[in-house]
Amino acid sequence: MTDYSHLVTQNNKCSPFTRMAQAISSWTGKPITFFAAVGIILIWAISGPFFGFNDTWQLVINTSTTIITFLMVFIIQNSQNRDTAAMQIKLDELIIRLKGAREELLDLEELDEGDLTQIRKDFAARAQKARDKADREE
Repeated sequence: MTDYSHLVTQNNKCSPFTRMAQAISSWTGKPITFFAAVGIILIWAISGPFFGFNDTWQLVINTSTTIITFLMVFIIQNSQNRDTAAMQIKLDELIIRLKGAREELLDLEELDEGDLTQIRKDFAARAQKARDKADREE
């Protein structure tokens, strides 16, 4: 059995991008950040009459939101990838520890969509059989 405790306790060893992505994800997920964004939009909207609602005034908000959205896609995807990988490892650990668990299912995330659909159908059929059996026993 491999011991990973040295990896888990050394969180400061992650890459600068990972640390930045975690910090940005944490910061942007807070209510204060949402209200700050709403405040910026309100300031922009209120300033419209002072600028005559001209093209430059519109371009400022359009360009700003496009750039922020573009960058946030990568931050969100990075966070999602790390969270999914960590969850998968935790589930794999539980499967390995369960007596009678089928270890051949450990890497399902590597299968293509068709294979996953077939396995899902098989499990749905097993669930239906179990429900039918439970209904007959009642």
